[in-house]
Amino acid sequence: MEIRSTDRDDFRRIYDADYHLIIQVIMHIVYNPEIAEDLTQETFERFYVKNMTFPSEDDAKYWLLRVAKNLALNHIRHSKRETEIVEKVRHMPSQTIDERDGAKAAIEAENRREVKAAIQSLPENLRMVIQLKEYSGLDYKAIAKVLGISETNVKVRVFRARKKLEEALSTEERDVY
Repeated sequence: MEIRSTDRDDFRRIYDADYHLIIQVIMHIVYNPEIAEDLTQETFERFYVKNMTFPSEDDAKYWLLRVAKNLALNHIRHSKRETEIVEKVRHMPSQTIDERDGAKAAIEAENRREVKAAIQSLPENLRMVIQLKEYSGLDYKAIAKVLGISETNVKVRVFRARKKLEEALSTEERDVY
């Protein structure tokens, strides 16, 4: 079924289907809900204004994901705030600590903070694939389309990212004990 970006019904269907995925991808790049919302709106605005036709809803989704990723990365590059972003991630509230099990929740929150910091320390090409794979739930084929690389290259990058994360997290663990 052909999708026209300027057709109101098509736009609404794509917006409703993909909004949460788009904002989630952007959020994992910028770590700021307000900026993620703004960039998500800009992504959909570009979709509508471009007056494009897509062969399927999946093709429209991949186009949106690519635009969202590029907008988020450009935002980071232009604002030159990568160190601030790492600090924000470290201080992001993960969840409310349940008083009945506060120690366990505190440990889990610290673990999440360490994982986020380790992901943020990855090179951009590895960070992007691991975020799309693990947090956005995209499969290898979809990630390849979003990033404009081969599916094999995605698999290699995911493997390398996981390996580097494992090394980083096991190093932190050794430093503690």
